[in-house]
Amino acid sequence: MFVAASNDCFHELSFEDCVEKIVDLEFSSIDLTLNDRGNHIRPSDFVDDLDKGIAQCTATRRLSIAGYNLMIDKEGEEYLNVFETCCKLAKATRVVTLTVESGEHGTPFNEEVERFKSLVKIGERYGVRVGMRSKAGHLSADPDTVSVICGHVKGLGLSLDPSQYVYGQERELNYDKLLDYVQTVYLRDSTKDDLQVRIGQGVIDYGKLINQLQKKGYDRTLVVDIQRQDDVDHMGELRKMRLLLESLLLI
Repeated sequence: MFVAASNDCFHELSFEDCVEKIVDLEFSSIDLTLNDRGNHIRPSDFVDDLDKGIAQCTATRRLSIAGYNLMIDKEGEEYLNVFETCCKLAKATRVVTLTVESGEHGTPFNEEVERFKSLVKIGERYGVRVGMRSKAGHLSADPDTVSVICGHVKGLGLSLDPSQYVYGQERELNYDKLLDYVQTVYLRDSTKDDLQVRIGQGVIDYGKLINQLQKKGYDRTLVVDIQRQDDVDHMGELRKMRLLLESLLLI
């Protein structure tokens, strides 16, 4: 396993300044969120110019790209076209993992299964793994639903965000049965009342999670995804998380 930082940690900055901050924090890898509504790289902008996307995504100085987290603001065939472009981008930049959102609560189950089958089929053509990201308010917020969808869609993985099974829940949801599907992990500290709190003030057990993943043979990314908060040393929190995770990987 290795530790990366998400560019979403500095979404309010320019992409160039974001990369500089992550380099200053001594991360060696970056997980890139490509967001049509974001301030950095918008995947729909390079559907007709893949070279533009490649140039944007590789402007990371010495940081290696761990994966792409896609937030595509399209539907139907347009969504699939942008997704396939991102698969081409991944192949060109030697990235294996693409993360996508699942449908919101209320999305018909069979419709979602068919959508993920289409995404996995496209991804396989380019040697790309597709994972749905755990997210509150979406189908992926329920471990049982995730398990059933992944069971129906061969090759679909999970981009695990443990906070989503803690925040807003009456009790912490058990996601142990999902560990076989994990292909990326996004981390911060959380409580049932706050999605993000200072490191050590929440209930996320990083040591237990890393130990479980190691037993499953997981050897990919732990992505630090901490947003800026008022009256909190943002750079200090990011550095603290990197050092904590790297120390746990040495145990």
